[in-house]
Amino acid sequence: MVLHNLFFLVLTVAAYFSLIPLFEKLVADARGREVAIMQQVPRTAGEIKISQQQYKDALERARITLFLVLGSIYVLAVLLLESAIMPLYVYRPLRKMLDADQATQSGDRERELIRPEEILSDEIGQIMRSRNATVEALRRQEDELEAALRKLEEQDRLVSLGLLSASVAHELNTPLAVLAGSIEKLIEITDDAHTLERLERMQRVTQRLRRISESLVDFAKVRKQQMEPIAIRPLIDEAWGLVAIDEKASTVDFVNSVRAEDRVIGNSDRLMQVFVNLLRNALIAIERSGRIEVNSRRTPRWVTVAVEDNGRGIPTDVLPDIFDAFVTTRLDAKGTGLGLTVAHGIVTQHGGSITASNRPDGGARLEVSLPAAR
Repeated sequence: MVLHNLFFLVLTVAAYFSLIPLFEKLVADARGREVAIMQQVPRTAGEIKISQQQYKDALERARITLFLVLGSIYVLAVLLLESAIMPLYVYRPLRKMLDADQATQSGDRERELIRPEEILSDEIGQIMRSRNATVEALRRQEDELEAALRKLEEQDRLVSLGLLSASVAHELNTPLAVLAGSIEKLIEITDDAHTLERLERMQRVTQRLRRISESLVDFAKVRKQQMEPIAIRPLIDEAWGLVAIDEKASTVDFVNSVRAEDRVIGNSDRLMQVFVNLLRNALIAIERSGRIEVNSRRTPRWVTVAVEDNGRGIPTDVLPDIFDAFVTTRLDAKGTGLGLTVAHGIVTQHGGSITASNRPDGGARLEVSLPAAR
């Protein structure tokens, strides 16, 4: 404000001193013509003196008039500049940029960008558009960095889980081998049909435990998995058969509504582990007369399997971190807090996703999306 007022003042003074010689020349020319006329008409000394005084008065009036005119123009220009031009084209855009910068510094993303309709089509408008573009690029980089950090944290979590899984698998292998040998020996020496049926079931469970032990190693090292089209419905039935060993399962209403034609690309043993974990969690969450339902839906690229129960649901403070290791409300009872973490890791390795939510009418819903088989 001070600089442009000083500029106008200097401009006015320069114009004044530039125009004064012109006025003096005009008055002098007029005086010269008057002297020439007076030389043709004889005049007294008093008349000549009066004429000289009139010349000086006219010159002084010209200076004063010029000063007043330039002064008025200066005042009007400053008033117009300060009351209309500067507030509209300079002060207001600068205030908007300052407010937007303050919003950026405080992290208010809703107010940090200047709206396009408030940007003028001048040099300051170009600065405002450039600023908006810079802030948008910065936010995109921040979002990409945050996503990369989340992915890195997830990978670190899976690496830690892989080391734990490998050590657990190593400790399980020896007793499982002893158990499997003992069951085979009992099958050889037993003739009772009912006992043989129970021993064969124990043998299948032992084999299943062996496969789970082998799959735990996959968290610690890269192992090529056999991927093939898998029908989901029988896989769910088999998973429920393993979970149904729990006596509570006999009092629960289990419904497998998965469509028979839904097939996914994956490893059956690994996916079995996923659904065993989900069904076991649902069984623990519901009452003895509760209900568990599994259904599916398909899109051109994905098959989504939902495991729903009518239990108490997932606590709101646990829900955001439900797939993190050791996040559970029953660590001291029947859970370790690793089941959903393992399931999340397996589904991720299959190129799919898993989400958790609470049903509007009560209970939990866990959805697994896997690549659909063509």
